Amino acid sequence: MPRLDLALEAEAHRIELADTPPLTRAERALVESTWRGRMANEHASARVFAGLVPQLMRAEIRPAKQAELATFIADELRHAEQCAGVLVSIGARASAELPDLGDIPAHAECEPLEAALRNVLSICCLSETVAVSLINAERIEQSATPIGGVLQAILADEVKHARFGWKLLEDTPLEDAMRARLSDYLRVALAHLELHELAHLSPVPAPNAAMAYGACDGALARDIFYSTVEEVIVPRLEQHGFDAARAWAERSTPSARGAAPSATAADRGSASAP
Repeated sequence: MPRLDLALEAEAHRIELADTPPLTRAERALVESTWRGRMANEHASARVFAGLVPQLMRAEIRPAKQAELATFIADELRHAEQCAGVLVSIGARASAELPDLGDIPAHAECEPLEAALRNVLSICCLSETVAVSLINAERIEQSATPIGGVLQAILADEVKHARFGWKLLEDTPLEDAMRARLSDYLRVALAHLELHELAHLSPVPAPNAAMAYGACDGALARDIFYSTVEEVIVPRLEQHGFDAARAWAERSTPSARGAAPSATAADRGSASAP
């Protein structure tokens, strides 16, 4: 697997952790694993937005929206460097194996606009909205701490990424037939989202000392995930005319062809709508 080494970039993002509690060996391993996973996933997320830009071009989405989307690539790369900064601040290596870097789904069976909107729904309206909720919960837990500062900086960008998707839906007129097909696609996208989040959120809470360094309470994060989907995402999709409640109730196991891309790092830690 390809490796990511951000040792040099991490130096500019070091933080002071003098007031944080000491960690046992097991707690330190958990904290390192959390931030290393975040670093790798944030870096890999840049290629998701990079893949989405040409899809918006083919769909003839306004150039200003294409340019806005392109800035998200740099956001994700910067997030990876900020996570690397936490790693070196706790005395860990700022390197990791990268997750799968496959292309985002082309949805070649769809016309360009529908293909692009499938991925915008999956990436921005679903994954990034969940990321906002999870990161915000952790940020609140770490308020007025250096770790909280890192999470706040990342959160601000994730809110922007989620809002992009919701605003694009608001600004894009859709025929009823396409809206119905996208509603059907949401069954796959929501199932993929659920599988992805549960695979990365342990049902076991992290020790308090580890949580002081940004490791998440997996049990709480799972509750936040479901609250975000059911109280934020599904109602907002319904407001845009999608049959999202049915899609969530009838979510189906994703196939390799229909799987939706995930743009966000896991292990983020409250249901707040961007």
